[in-house]
Amino acid sequence: MRKWHRWLSIVFGVFGLWITITGILSQAPVLGDIVSGEQGRPQAEPAAPAGFSCPESMTCRPKRSEKASLLNVGLIHQLHSGEKFGPLGTIVMSLTGLAMLFFAFSGLWMYIAMWRNRAARDLKPGWFWK
Repeated sequence: MRKWHRWLSIVFGVFGLWITITGILSQAPVLGDIVSGEQGRPQAEPAAPAGFSCPESMTCRPKRSEKASLLNVGLIHQLHSGEKFGPLGTIVMSLTGLAMLFFAFSGLWMYIAMWRNRAARDLKPGWFWK
């Protein structure tokens, strides 16, 4: 079990690192607002105010920086979920999430088993995972 745990954790660790980095990048705008003190963003109105008419001009479009930021968040989310790579990417990222749960629980289980074995043998103090 330890051998499988070591080798599979390396393979899935690469995908886990990918998920971690893209997850952090997708939260960067929110974290930036929290750090700068802007925790609450203005909420959009459910409907335009009475009498509002939007002329067919550039003024109704979002600013370039806002649009680029929205596109970046969308791209990072697609990379994070694997959607960018099609159905296979989504499957790989889903399996990676399940693998992370497996390695967390199996690692804890192996740690407890090693600790119990060491306590039962009552060996001299030292690192027990060698």
